[in-house]
Amino acid sequence: MPVAHHVLRHAHGPAADRVAVRGGERSRTYAELAADVVAGAGHLRATGTVTGDLVVLSLPDPLDTLVALLAVDHAGGVGLVGDPAWPGHQRSEVLRALAPATEVRTPLPRGHGGPPPSPGPAPDASTPAWAGFSSGSTGRPRAVVRSRGSWTASFEHVSRLTGTRPEDTVLVTGPLTSSLHCFAAVHALATGAGVTLAPSAPATTAALAAADVAHLVPSRLDDVLDALDAGMPSRLRTAVVGGAGTDPVQHERARAHGVEVVTYYGAVELSFVAIDTGAGLVPFPEVEVQVRPQPGTRLGEVWVRSPWTATGYLAGASGPLRTEDGWCTVGDLADLPTSGTPSLPADGALRLRGRGDGAILTAGATVVPEDVEAALRPVPGVRDVVVVGAPHRRFGAVVVAVVEADDRSGLRAHLERVARATLTPAQRPRRWYRLAAMPRTSNGKAARSALGAAVAGHDPSARVGDLTVLR
Repeated sequence: MPVAHHVLRHAHGPAADRVAVRGGERSRTYAELAADVVAGAGHLRATGTVTGDLVVLSLPDPLDTLVALLAVDHAGGVGLVGDPAWPGHQRSEVLRALAPATEVRTPLPRGHGGPPPSPGPAPDASTPAWAGFSSGSTGRPRAVVRSRGSWTASFEHVSRLTGTRPEDTVLVTGPLTSSLHCFAAVHALATGAGVTLAPSAPATTAALAAADVAHLVPSRLDDVLDALDAGMPSRLRTAVVGGAGTDPVQHERARAHGVEVVTYYGAVELSFVAIDTGAGLVPFPEVEVQVRPQPGTRLGEVWVRSPWTATGYLAGASGPLRTEDGWCTVGDLADLPTSGTPSLPADGALRLRGRGDGAILTAGATVVPEDVEAALRPVPGVRDVVVVGAPHRRFGAVVVAVVEADDRSGLRAHLERVARATLTPAQRPRRWYRLAAMPRTSNGKAARSALGAAVAGHDPSARVGDLTVLR
């Protein structure tokens, strides 16, 4: 958590008595938060934490987690937020693989008032300051480590692009184990704004009346728009959406309530790659983007050269991050630039087409799941849809659609009509399943890998809920 220094500076200025963070019924002003950070850091040092140590945080309460992250930073350690929803065996496996110096499982000691602690000199921007999990939907999470500067040097750009101001209240709508939500919190604190931690849908909608900016995944944006449609009081000005793409309907609904939607594309390993403030995804400031052609397809692989990228994975773990002469990729696909060269102009739109390993090869054709999902999602009665591939003896794989919807007659027939009208034969789903509620990761994304394993028969025990054939 690379902003403890910022918090201590705010405690010495006009923001000292402003609420810095609120979670449930609890809150801390900047002065109180600074005192807690210093007390927590002192406790960590007294119990053996030294500069550079990896400290895993296993705290169920997000406010306690945020305070502990700041304390780890002030103590010179590298904080890593664990997922409180992990079962015991998964948590044990993560700890065994990463071998942290310390695990924090109870709230750190609080400060006891007095004059604000001195922020001291600014810390070195090149030192490791945060680690976060990148896992996809299944499998053991791998931990990515990033330098302090790879976070803090982007703050000015983010403030300008999202319009975030010190007087704002920023709504963080998911768990801090997600880099999307963790970044939202640290950026707001560095700015001097207030942070409201609301990691559940009910908490998010309840906090709308006092929020100016919200950071969300698309599914949580739907929750917010539903609440606004229902008349929920709100002063929300900007919705910052990451984790997956938004659709035109969401933008139209948001505009009807005076809410600007700012969408960005990135990855835990790459940080910000491109941002859309209304004219399509264009490279984030100081980021160079190439879309390199891939053999056998009309798509290209997205490569990035940027000051915001991660250092790598902890404990020698492998993952999708690949590097080459200062360029990085995680295997995401995009349309090739019309210029005929791999490099995307600074004002050129990036059209993403999914992760390379998510493409479905069926009867010699490459099907990008997001293309099929975009065609089917607007069908009335469909809340969400995920497209995956299932093995097939003759075709290699077939396209399978898993639809989140109520059990209603005629829905499959309607979906098939839309598929015939809008999709090529290779893109049309050959199997259809229904769920009342789509399984999601802790970051709010659809659990695509678990769904794929279930429909392919690779993992009959995959937790995907009430999966039934759509009739």
